[in-house]
Amino acid sequence: MNDDLRRPLADHPDAARYERCGLDDFQEEPLYQRLCRLVARRPALLALHDVAPPTQRRATLLLAALHERVLADGRPLGLGAWYASVGGQRLPEDPALGAALETCVAQHHAALSATLACRHTQTNEIGRCSVLWPALAQVAALSGRPRLALFDFGCSAGLNLQVDACRIRYLGADGALHERGSAADGALVLDARSHGTVPPAGPTWQLDARLGVDLQPVDLADPQALRWLRACLWPSDRARDARLQAAAALARQRPFPVERCDDGLARLTRWLDTLPPGVQPVLLHSWVLAYFDNAALARFAAQAEALVRQRGLAWLSAEDARCTQALGGITLPTGPVPGEARADPAAQTFWRLRWGRQTALLARSHPHGQWLSWQEWSVTL
Repeated sequence: MNDDLRRPLADHPDAARYERCGLDDFQEEPLYQRLCRLVARRPALLALHDVAPPTQRRATLLLAALHERVLADGRPLGLGAWYASVGGQRLPEDPALGAALETCVAQHHAALSATLACRHTQTNEIGRCSVLWPALAQVAALSGRPRLALFDFGCSAGLNLQVDACRIRYLGADGALHERGSAADGALVLDARSHGTVPPAGPTWQLDARLGVDLQPVDLADPQALRWLRACLWPSDRARDARLQAAAALARQRPFPVERCDDGLARLTRWLDTLPPGVQPVLLHSWVLAYFDNAALARFAAQAEALVRQRGLAWLSAEDARCTQALGGITLPTGPVPGEARADPAAQTFWRLRWGRQTALLARSHPHGQWLSWQEWSVTL
């Protein structure tokens, strides 16, 4: 074992939580596992973690702040030597990592503190459109309305609003590719492994209106804002980084409205009043509710449920197991997905649809849309 990891945990209330993150989380990013365990043994780094507001004191935020500093420098030097995102090739097990981490924090303490005080993690993952596209087709089929209006709650940069410009290639269990989505030249191509039933093509649908809201929306024309989005990605996932940058370029070419908003559901209610007749409104949120405390989650669910019943809203949530279970109405599958690293349902995304009097699980997927397991569902509403 590295001598760094022989040290006792720091005397800090969150030291054990960082240690657990390093042992149990970030299965696809070994660098982050090691960094969490190093932070757990360094009181000065845990004190830096305390700069963040109480609701944002998560390992992911500190890791993103460190990554942002590495991206800003752009070279595989210092701590960057461990980050593939800038060409670094050193391994997490390298015993020099702890010293490089301490040096980086000492050199960039003011910038890191400012980031932790005002930022929150924003993983605007365009790959989720591999599930969003067939989910919208399902809404069109159930409602009998091919004209849809998409409201993205907690939208970050609003990349999900580009879903109709995506072409998805599903690799089925038969080894064949099944294409869905846009056939236009220049469509953003997304690849996803499909387990079980390949998502059906469904009826043709179109987005007649779309709006995204967020507490801190990301302006993709701002290089620093885009760098923050990149910093929230795992450094070793180069394909995901390339996909984000391609999606950002697409969004700059065909921008849709994204608004800063403190009360997203109040804004949704006003937005519903502006929609033309015959359009089916859809509320979407993806990996947002994990940041809500229990009381806020209950209020959100009650307000969204009222809009489903009173305004004919289709409510599509893409959240982790805990939040999906809290919303109620469905039983989540507990079995693993064969051959996938994220076999634990707690680490998956569950796509829940609430429409009319029905609630159903449409799919479960990798959080970034790399694979999905589509659930066959047929009901009469």
